[in-house]
Amino acid sequence: MLENFPDGIVIADAEGRVTFVNARTREMARAVGDEMLGMHIKDAIPFDDLSGHSWYDVVRPYDGFELRTRISEHSWWSPRGSEYLITASLERERPAGRVVRVVVSIRNARIRNQRDRERSDMVATVAHELRSPLTGIKGFTATLLSRWDQFSEDQRKFMLTTVDADADRLSRLIAELLDAARIDSGRLTLRTGPVTVDALAGRVLASVFAASEERPEPVIEGEIPVVWGDEDRLTQVLTNLVENAIRHGEGLRDVVVRAVGDGIELEVSDHGSGIPAELRQRVFSRFWKSGPGAGSGLGMFIVRGVVEQHHGTIDIGSTEVGGARITVRLPINEPAGLTD
Repeated sequence: MLENFPDGIVIADAEGRVTFVNARTREMARAVGDEMLGMHIKDAIPFDDLSGHSWYDVVRPYDGFELRTRISEHSWWSPRGSEYLITASLERERPAGRVVRVVVSIRNARIRNQRDRERSDMVATVAHELRSPLTGIKGFTATLLSRWDQFSEDQRKFMLTTVDADADRLSRLIAELLDAARIDSGRLTLRTGPVTVDALAGRVLASVFAASEERPEPVIEGEIPVVWGDEDRLTQVLTNLVENAIRHGEGLRDVVVRAVGDGIELEVSDHGSGIPAELRQRVFSRFWKSGPGAGSGLGMFIVRGVVEQHHGTIDIGSTEVGGARITVRLPINEPAGLTD
């Protein structure tokens, strides 16, 4: 098992002589065969810190505090300048006795550093998204407080309306950030119940096109079964897809609901030029944006998270005339107790 372990493993005996190295260690050390066996652990792990102090001299695995059984993970650098994370366990012949075996784990720090950069990028993006509406709110409120009497009633109303719109935008962004965090941590919960998706589609279209003279109706193909899910979350999914079609797809073409196998299929298509195949998976990434008028970049990330929480799938394709077609498939998910 240790031979194929993804991290480097080095085991040394009571005298510090290496008795085992796995394949990953040999790969990192560019060692051939068993040439590392019998080597002193100090020479087998030639890592040091940024001040030039060697790992062995600093951690002193065979000396130090007599009750110590573990050496915490820290960053160390190889002779070639690569950063590694090294930790070790100390096996003693008895509590507070001498060390009879040292087991060292060596892991490349590249992945951790990449994740740290991704977190930093995410924090910077969130800060930018929050700052934009806050700047507008602060600017108008400060102006009104200092120069209230210099503005007409219409001017004050315009500025307060703008502040209200920015506050709504800020509230939506915070809600999206919370949803994204719940999806990332696996804590997105659903309040499940019976949902008639064809009726839900009609309500979403009526809401989105409430100010329009012409309100499209969903295309219903066949008899649509009731599915079990969170109606509010599914409304959020369809609303986002329809609004994306309007905003980025040069207008909504149609919304189709059909029965398929043991579930339903919900299809939203637009009049745009479509989404290139190489970008179709990136659309579901956090903070991914494209084109003018893009929102927070969290919408499709949340849509996929909600769909997958319903044990469904979502795919992006093209219509016959080139527009984008997004297909959501949801199983019925009927609770076992209701099948009797």
